[in-house]
Amino acid sequence: MAAKIPVTVITGFLGSGKTTLIRNLLQNNQGRRIAVLVNEFGELGIDGDLLKSCEVCPEGEAEPQSNIVELTNGCLCCTVQEEFLPTMLELLKRRDSLDCIVIETSGLALPKPLIKAFRWHEIRNAATVDGVITIVDCEAVSTGTLASDLQAVEAQRQADPNLDHETPLQELFEDQLACADLVILNKTDLVDDDVHAQVKNLVQRELSRAVKIVSNGRSQTLDSDVLLGFNAAVEDDLEARPSHHDFEEDHDHDDQIVSTHVVLDRAFDPSQLKARLETLVQQQEIYRVKGFVAVPNKSMRLVMQGVGSRFEQFYDRPWQPEEARQTRLVFIGRDLSHEAIESQLVALPV
Repeated sequence: MAAKIPVTVITGFLGSGKTTLIRNLLQNNQGRRIAVLVNEFGELGIDGDLLKSCEVCPEGEAEPQSNIVELTNGCLCCTVQEEFLPTMLELLKRRDSLDCIVIETSGLALPKPLIKAFRWHEIRNAATVDGVITIVDCEAVSTGTLASDLQAVEAQRQADPNLDHETPLQELFEDQLACADLVILNKTDLVDDDVHAQVKNLVQRELSRAVKIVSNGRSQTLDSDVLLGFNAAVEDDLEARPSHHDFEEDHDHDDQIVSTHVVLDRAFDPSQLKARLETLVQQQEIYRVKGFVAVPNKSMRLVMQGVGSRFEQFYDRPWQPEEARQTRLVFIGRDLSHEAIESQLVALPV
């Protein structure tokens, strides 16, 4: 029987840096033939498009795009049987031409329901979960931007002995950490040494077993040997990775967390757009903004990414002759008003 193909699951909250990590892995693959399965929350996929511009296969192999598979409009942990299983089976048909598979979960996904699928007989003899990597945005966790303020939640729990519940985002954070074989404290260049140490201590307190923690700044690239080759067979070790949902048949996300997107056939001045997006973040509870922007008199596509009130941008590739120069932005948050978002963007001067 052929060896099982190793699968690495990369999880972490919205905007923690999962796609950037995978882009760097693909661009520095050391000859590995890597397939990537990207799971987006919402109908409009952004991360898969970003990854398709990376060189995935060695020269002379199949087209790089053929190794990027994107699942949208459904969190993998909720749609394992309907969405993940058939897609994984198609990938496994090509196992002889692949060295490993990387799965990027959505920022709202619980790792365990996905990993349990690797116990199914359709997958078990062909693939194994080599390891789970959980990425933590160091600055965001320290300020409570992406999740509830963890320190404040803990202080409130200690002060009120009758408070025995936790927020859904807190549980999500803990469940992602509980499943990890490696935790990456990401974007450490945005915090000072004291904050870095505080976040690391917070993460260590949440871990129920010994797990390696690696710190990483935005300008750094982690070696692929750090990210691959755990040989953890995670699907056989789930009992050592407790979660809040171990005794539930199914789980529900916080039903207020939604995704909406705006597609506009027009260009934007980047500084004006960034300022308007910063305003929107103040007006609505927006956790994450990401997408592509058409810029006047520019032949390159602009990538715009926002976590809370922090926005970053870069040009990733030229617009292709056959594609429309549209501005496509995805917004993820609570109780979002699509109409208010779209109307404020449309109101910007051309």
